[in-house]
Amino acid sequence: MDSSSPIGPERREEALRRELWRVRNSASFRLGNHLIEAARNPIRLLILPFTLPIMLWSLGMEMLGRRPRPMSDAMIQLKGGPSNTVVLFPTNGVGFGHFTRMYALARRLRRIDPDLEIIFFTTMPTLHIPYSDGFPTYHLAGPKKFGGMDSEAWNAMVQEMLTLVLETHRPSAFVFDGAFPYRGMLDSLDTIAVPKKIWVRRGMFRKGSSIPVDSIGKFDLIIHPGDAVPHASSEVEHDAEVEMVEAITVLDSDEMWERKDARRRIGVPDEATAVYVQLGAGRINDINSEIRMVVDALLQNKEVHVILGESMLGDRLRIDLDRVHLIRDYPNALFLRAFDYSVQAGGYNSFHEMRTLRIPTLFLPNMNTGMDDQLARCRVAEKEGWGLVATEDRTSIDKDVQKLLKMNVPNLGEQITENGANRIAEIVLQ
Repeated sequence: MDSSSPIGPERREEALRRELWRVRNSASFRLGNHLIEAARNPIRLLILPFTLPIMLWSLGMEMLGRRPRPMSDAMIQLKGGPSNTVVLFPTNGVGFGHFTRMYALARRLRRIDPDLEIIFFTTMPTLHIPYSDGFPTYHLAGPKKFGGMDSEAWNAMVQEMLTLVLETHRPSAFVFDGAFPYRGMLDSLDTIAVPKKIWVRRGMFRKGSSIPVDSIGKFDLIIHPGDAVPHASSEVEHDAEVEMVEAITVLDSDEMWERKDARRRIGVPDEATAVYVQLGAGRINDINSEIRMVVDALLQNKEVHVILGESMLGDRLRIDLDRVHLIRDYPNALFLRAFDYSVQAGGYNSFHEMRTLRIPTLFLPNMNTGMDDQLARCRVAEKEGWGLVATEDRTSIDKDVQKLLKMNVPNLGEQITENGANRIAEIVLQ
């Protein structure tokens, strides 16, 4: 922590200054001020029928993110950077994707520089994970967790909390991983001049997206993690530097538990055939659900033990089936050496984890994931010889499962692709 950080009355004065800045830049204040100035000036009053629609249009474009918001001259920008500190901001999406990339980065930063202070600021609820690894963590629940709170009020909280974190720790670098940059975060970055600001974003920028037009320019560097499927070109022009890195996985192969130790932890016999199943949707006790059909097909083979990956963000599974084990842990990649086969949906993280060791995998890709083309990604595993893709109508799950159990793919037991987190760590510390 930097001794020059403001304390007591100084910090209160800066908080009030930020509140004044938010008020003066709000749509209601600027619209009211426009009307008052017209009432005071006869000429402005005459042209008000023309200037008011222009003003309303301008405000509307700012709210939609199509135009940047004006900055008040009264806003004081503090300098960051005197301390050996990095702040990581992963958002919480549907699963662990954003957090996993930042967690992978944090582990590699510590490996390179053990004296580096790594701070998490996140909306993810699983705070015990970075805490158990000794990473100080600040948390703000997402807006949907607060009853009746609108986005403006929530973004004001983001700005205040993040600004407090930045002015206290004065980081040399700030790394954000999320699809959409929060307005409160952008305003905080306008308050504290962090020397290096990086946005890690999977996927390119598309025209017509809701991302504020001024958000990309707040960052010095945009990093796009790679995928098995080539990225399309960005459709939005911007001045930020761009770097492509390899796909990011939370662990390297040398960090995973050995086969015997991993099996002992989950209670799978050494001689059993272990199949890891993580589909992310469906109820195991619904006999017509996709996941239950997969499990039943696997259990037709008496030597098979099924290991279900249970998300820490979801409800706990209730199951009473022989030879079925549950993992509710993080990261589940620690157990990968224990598995002979896998059944996965085809999401980014799970795909690249299986690809790390070329674990023979049956993919049931989710066809309703918008920009994330899981089917195309899973086809790559087929071409590489370690994956199968189930039929789209799911009518032959039994046959697909039996085909999986007959696959003979050499388990390399080592990393076959470079981990992009290593390169990002080097960039952050440059």
